[in-house]
Amino acid sequence: MKNVQIGGLTVGNDQPLTLIAGPCQLETLDHARMIAETLARICEGTGTQFVFKASYDKANRTSLKGRRGVGMEAGLRILETIRAEFGCPVLTDVHDIPQAEAAAKVVDVIQIPAFLCRQTDLLLAAGKTGCVVNVKKGQFLAPWDMPNVADKVASTGNDKILLTERGVSFGYNTLIADMRSLPIMAKTGYPVIMDATHSVQQPGGQGGSSGGQREFAPVMARTAVSLGIAGVFIETHQDPDNAPSDGPNMVRLDDMPGLIGSLMQFDALAKADPFRL
Repeated sequence: MKNVQIGGLTVGNDQPLTLIAGPCQLETLDHARMIAETLARICEGTGTQFVFKASYDKANRTSLKGRRGVGMEAGLRILETIRAEFGCPVLTDVHDIPQAEAAAKVVDVIQIPAFLCRQTDLLLAAGKTGCVVNVKKGQFLAPWDMPNVADKVASTGNDKILLTERGVSFGYNTLIADMRSLPIMAKTGYPVIMDATHSVQQPGGQGGSSGGQREFAPVMARTAVSLGIAGVFIETHQDPDNAPSDGPNMVRLDDMPGLIGSLMQFDALAKADPFRL
């Protein structure tokens, strides 16, 4: 069982739950600050390990009309400020090789988007930064394919790797989450994360944008955490219906205190009696 240090946090499948949470897309510093402050306060009260996440560029939008974000330079400045002000680790995703080195100068965790999880050169570039690398399992991959993905990053000498489940394609515009994937990926020894919000996404489901069923995101989170995993990934917004990206599957910020409190109870139960294949 491998534990990964992220700032002052110890993340592992047998460690207290880590919450990776924030808005899908960075909007402004004030907006990021508001969400980070709210989440940090909740996590402090519940004893939850907290990593703030947000994207500076949504490069895989359904339509050309989709809003992509503030851009790398402005986005990294915002993330650097959040990290300094709240003392929490920060995570963002990268989409091409030069972004990896630039992002690693600011963030604690580089995330490889699901669509790019087999891009060898990108994985190697992320690994070579020495940063923690969170790889989302592609919608087209089986969980037993992920050791090959992790091996690419580890070949750089960097074994600070997280593996994230975010659903698998099932027909058109639909994802399903196979909970067997969590213990299967945990057999690698790497910390496993459940992306509760993207797993209820309906890719391209609204024609020019993706749909989603946000009411099921807490179901996914509670189910996954009850198995005993390292962490849960949840995108949140104070007004999801008017968010620039992934609103239909984001959890309302007002609902996060109750959800996090419940997840910590499930986590304590799971970690007290670990399940192993």
